[in-house]
Amino acid sequence: MTYVPPTDDMKFALRYLAGFDAVAALPAFADTGLDLADAVIDEAAKLASDVIAPLNHASDLKGAAYSDTDSSVQTPNGFADAYRAMAEGGWTSMEAEEAFGGQNMPMALSAPVNEMWQSASLSFALCHLLTQGQIYALQKSASQAQKQIFVPPMVEGRWTGTMNLTEPQAGTDLAAIKTRAVKQDDHYLITGQKIYITYGEHDMAENIIHLVLARTLDAPEGVKGISVFIVPKFLVNPDGTLGARNDVRCLSIEKKLGIKASPTAVMQYGESGGAVGYLVGEENQGLSIMFGMMNHARFAVGLQGLSVAERSYQQAVDYAQNRVQGTPLDRSSGASIAHHPDVLRLLSVMRAEIEAMRGLTVIGGAALDLARHGPDEDKAKLDERASLLIPVIKGWLTERAVTLTSDAVQVHGGMGFIEETGAAQHYRDSRILPIYEGTTAIQANDLIFRKTLRDSGAAVRALLAEMEADLIGLDDRLAAPMRSAIATTHQTLDFLCGTANDPRRAAVSSVDWLMMLGWLCGGWVMARSGHVVATGKAEEFSQSFLDAKRVTADIYLQQCLPQLERLARVITEGGDAVLAMDPDWLTRH
Repeated sequence: MTYVPPTDDMKFALRYLAGFDAVAALPAFADTGLDLADAVIDEAAKLASDVIAPLNHASDLKGAAYSDTDSSVQTPNGFADAYRAMAEGGWTSMEAEEAFGGQNMPMALSAPVNEMWQSASLSFALCHLLTQGQIYALQKSASQAQKQIFVPPMVEGRWTGTMNLTEPQAGTDLAAIKTRAVKQDDHYLITGQKIYITYGEHDMAENIIHLVLARTLDAPEGVKGISVFIVPKFLVNPDGTLGARNDVRCLSIEKKLGIKASPTAVMQYGESGGAVGYLVGEENQGLSIMFGMMNHARFAVGLQGLSVAERSYQQAVDYAQNRVQGTPLDRSSGASIAHHPDVLRLLSVMRAEIEAMRGLTVIGGAALDLARHGPDEDKAKLDERASLLIPVIKGWLTERAVTLTSDAVQVHGGMGFIEETGAAQHYRDSRILPIYEGTTAIQANDLIFRKTLRDSGAAVRALLAEMEADLIGLDDRLAAPMRSAIATTHQTLDFLCGTANDPRRAAVSSVDWLMMLGWLCGGWVMARSGHVVATGKAEEFSQSFLDAKRVTADIYLQQCLPQLERLARVITEGGDAVLAMDPDWLTRH
């Protein structure tokens, strides 16, 4: 089925939820305003729906193909042409700095654009996502010479980028990395193997620039001894042309549950003496450099959760509006299954959650923009807010995407279980999202230990105070559920701070705390959204759009926000029972 980019909802979120005027007022974005944002969204929608989206289902069936003959990887038909179209349209340059050929667009605006790429085809858009992440990392940490060599071709879409962290024995525990780097003149020779490298090899670009974590020979043990290196597939001549093939090879690509059209490579470095690599920053700074781009990357993955949920929702609605099965209560014969109350419930709640997700992503994008480019005197506060929202965006959106895509399969009934409809693809694709770029548990541990308990809850309380201020003047229909939820959150935060001396107690509640804040942030978004409609501020949108907005706000506050109360009870009452379990008892004998 076709994909219809939700451009009206994106424009609504930018105008009335993100505080886009404050972002556009920053000197870094002086030429960016709502008129330009509208035009960007409309043009991106055309490429997403007309060029990229039609590739999604067929590419899932075919997948990426590895050649044992020359270790090359062929992407599905149409991928290379679509990436070329993105580059020619300037879409690969949105976020990059102008000094390197970029457009320096704010993340509040690039978020809805990237949402469209990911909704159109999650597998295809992963290449762009990883490349943007590397551009961000190099702009922040590479030398000026390295930036001039490697960033512009990625901005132009001629080259793409990867991140190489994971090894067979080193997943989350990066201290176990064994890949080695030996200094030789102005470069290093890299030897080792990396796994799970998204777009580590493909046929969509002239060159692939790998960002590789490795250890120098005299590096200290553990994470303090990790450095990061630029390792190009093809070496680059002084004039910018491509030189000899580097000593790096794709050994295989993985067979996966989902995102099958995206090649996930096993990469071997240094089979013939060592792959040439260039140190970024200084030795032993690799982890801090990689973590410097983590907020960017984790935000992007959270956005993927929204994207795949939106695509699966649209497909479920299309099926439900056209499928006739039984006669819905109080309806005439021939009415579609969309009129069955439970199907209506599933679809309505999906829509409400997705709108809450979208609002939170533009708020998060604006927070990242302000943290990066806002006034120096406010930097600490702005950094604190952005850092608090990122694990919630990454964790809550991706976890909910798995449930929402499952609900979309449920709407299809038995046909959803059949690959022919395409509904199962979205469910399969979504399952990686709570895992890569840091599992939900990693996001939750970051949230509870670094963002909640380290400052005794001050950053969370500041967010709650902002939410409470936003409720002033709202109709009680919107404000009352949120006031109750905020009060419960305060009580739960007090409990967590009161048990902070027991780290296992905090850790066992960490995911529930993350999800609780996710539901709360969603309610904040939807209460504000409902208020905008109620006050008649959004006259530029159609009445049917506004009527639906009013109802989805109510649905979220009545159907979704109560999840927060359940999680609060689990946090305050259920952790001790889990910690009483002996891991040895888990094995069946």
